[in-house]
Amino acid sequence: MPYLKSLPRLLFALTIVLGVSAVGVAQRSLGNRSMNDNSNFGPVMQAYLGYLANEQEVVDDRISRKEISAAYYHRNSNRIRALRTMAIRLVGQSGNDYVPELEAVAPDELRTLFERPPNAGALHPNAILANKFKFLATVHSGEAFYVFARLDPYEQADLMKREGKTSTARSDDPSKGTAEGQRVGQTTIRPRRVVPR
Repeated sequence: MPYLKSLPRLLFALTIVLGVSAVGVAQRSLGNRSMNDNSNFGPVMQAYLGYLANEQEVVDDRISRKEISAAYYHRNSNRIRALRTMAIRLVGQSGNDYVPELEAVAPDELRTLFERPPNAGALHPNAILANKFKFLATVHSGEAFYVFARLDPYEQADLMKREGKTSTARSDDPSKGTAEGQRVGQTTIRPRRVVPR
C-alpha cells in the first residue's frame, strides 16, 4: 500500500519531466528550422547558404579538436554569420537568385584585401575600391565586418573602359614590343638567335 500513496507524486514528477523535455525539443526543432530553412530561396542561394553551413561545421570541428583558438573560432563564426546576413539581404532586395563573391573583413584585416587599405570611416555603400571590390555595408555580428562584393571580370572591364584605362589602349605604337601594349593579332619581330656550331 505505501506504493499507491507515492504513485500520484511519481506520475506528477514524470509529467513535469516529459512536459519540459517536449518544450525543449520543440524549441530546438524550431530553431534549427529557422537556421536551415532555405526553401524560400532559389538554387544558387541555397547552395551559398549550404556552403556557409559547411564552413561553420568545419570551424566547429576544428575548435572541438582544439586545432584553433577560441578567438579564431569566434571571429570566423561571426564572419560566417555576417556573410549569411549580407547574402540574405542582397537576394531579398534584388529578388534575384544571385550572390556575388562576398568578402567580410574586420577593421584590422583590411590589408588582406588592399595594399593600401581605405579609411574605414570614409567607406560608403556601393563605393568601388581598387577596381576589384564594391563596398556593400558594415555588418555587426558579434563584431563589425566590412562586407565587399568582388567585381566579376566583366564589371571590372566595363569599369576600366569607362575610366579610359583599358589595357589595349596603353600603346598604339606598333614599334613598341612590350607585351603590355601589344594588341591581339599584332606580331613582334625579334632577331633570330644564332647558335654557334
